[in-house]
Amino acid sequence: MSQKKLKRPEVLAPAGTLEKLKVAVDYGADAVFVGGQAYGLRSRAGNFTMDELREGIQYAHERGVNVHVAANMVTHEGNEAGAGAWFRELRDMGLDAVIVSDPALMVICLTEAPGLEVHVSTQASTTNYESFAFWKEIGVTRVVLAREVSIAEIEEIRQHTDLEIEAFVHGAMCIGYSGRCVLSNHMSHRDANRGGCSQSCRWKYDLYDMPFGQERRSLKGEIPEEFSMSAVDMCMIEHIPDLIENGVDSFKIEGRMKSIHYVSTVTNCYRAAVDAYLESPEKFEAIKDDLIDELWKVAQRELATGFYYKTPTEDEQLFGARRKIPQYKFVGEVVSFDAGTMTATIRQRNVILEGDVVEFYGPGFRHFENTIKDLHDADGNKIDRAPNPMELLTITVPQEVRPGDMIRSCKEGLINLYQKDGSSKTIRA
Repeated sequence: MSQKKLKRPEVLAPAGTLEKLKVAVDYGADAVFVGGQAYGLRSRAGNFTMDELREGIQYAHERGVNVHVAANMVTHEGNEAGAGAWFRELRDMGLDAVIVSDPALMVICLTEAPGLEVHVSTQASTTNYESFAFWKEIGVTRVVLAREVSIAEIEEIRQHTDLEIEAFVHGAMCIGYSGRCVLSNHMSHRDANRGGCSQSCRWKYDLYDMPFGQERRSLKGEIPEEFSMSAVDMCMIEHIPDLIENGVDSFKIEGRMKSIHYVSTVTNCYRAAVDAYLESPEKFEAIKDDLIDELWKVAQRELATGFYYKTPTEDEQLFGARRKIPQYKFVGEVVSFDAGTMTATIRQRNVILEGDVVEFYGPGFRHFENTIKDLHDADGNKIDRAPNPMELLTITVPQEVRPGDMIRSCKEGLINLYQKDGSSKTIRA
C-alpha cells in the first residue's frame, strides 16, 4: 500500500477535567473524550459541568479538535429519565459526539437529538462486522471495538464496513470482558456499570491451594505477591503501523482519571508516532525506541499488547515477579519564558531542590535535560528548596521553553527491566 494513500487516524485523548482537556489539545490530540455529570461510567473522574463543557468545546474547536462525551452507563428503569433534553443540550452547545453503550440511550439520542453523532462504546462488546451492520442500521457513525478484538479481526471488519473504527491503543485493561464486571458490586456495593467501579480487581488477595476433598491451604509467602486478577496496561506504540494499515480511524488512549503528566506524555507520544509513520516507515522506526522509553516514564504498571496478537496469559497479569520500572516525578509546568534573561517562570507541582536534574518536554516531542539553577520564589528571594505545590518559581534555563511545557525530575543511571522469559532490558532513566 502506498504510504500517501493511508488515512490519518485520529489521536483521541482522555480528559477528566477542563485542565486535562486543554493539556491534551495542546499536546497533539485530534479529539478528546470527557465525562458529563450524567450517564457515564467514571463517577470520580472530575466530570464536567455544562459550563465547563462549553468552555472546553470552545477551546478545542478553536484549535480544530473534537470533543466527545462518554454516556456509556447501563441504564436500569428510570435511569434514562431526562436523557433526551440532556442530549439536546449537548448538541446545541456544539458537542461532536456521544459515546453510548445502552441501546435505550442510543435511540433516545438519535430520535430526540438528531444531528448529534452517536458512537458505540466498547462496553457494547462489538467484536464482528455483523454487529457493525446492526449498529449502522440504527444510525451510529462509529464503533469503539471491544478490547478483546485481534488485529486479524480488525482487518476483516474493515473489509466489511464503512463505519468508523475506534480502538484502544494505551491504558488500563479491565479484568471483565469489555468492562462487564460485577466484582465491584459484590465487594463494595458499587455498581461498575453505572459509574461506581471500585476496581476490586486491583486489590490484594490471598491465594489458596484447594485440593479436592482436602483442607484449603494458604499460599501466602510461597509466591512473591498474592495478586491474581489485575491486568497489565495496554501499549500499542510499537504496533502503530498495523493499526494504520488495517484502517483504524481513531486511536483511543485510556485514562480520564490520570494526571496531566500522563495525558501530556502519552498524547505527545502517539501524536509523534502517527506523524512519523505517515511520513515514512523509516522515520517511525528511527523514533520508536525513544517513544517506548518515553511511555515508561509515566507507566504505572507493566505494559503489553492486550488481545491484539494473542490471548493474554499469566504473563499479562500483575502477580509473581514484577519488573522494575523507572520512576519519574512530575515537578512543574512552564507558565512563561523571558528570552532576554533566559528565565522561566514555573508552577510547581512537587518538591523542587536547587541542583535537581530535570527534563523539560513539550508538544512536538521536544525534550532537553537541565539542572535547576538560580531557584527563586515568587517574591524574588533566592531559595534552595521549594516544598509547596502550585507555588510560582523562577529558574534559569539554557534554551527556550514555552508556556505549557512540563518538567519531570530525572533519576540517574540505568534501571533493569526484568523480562518474563528471564532476559533483561536496560534503559536510561
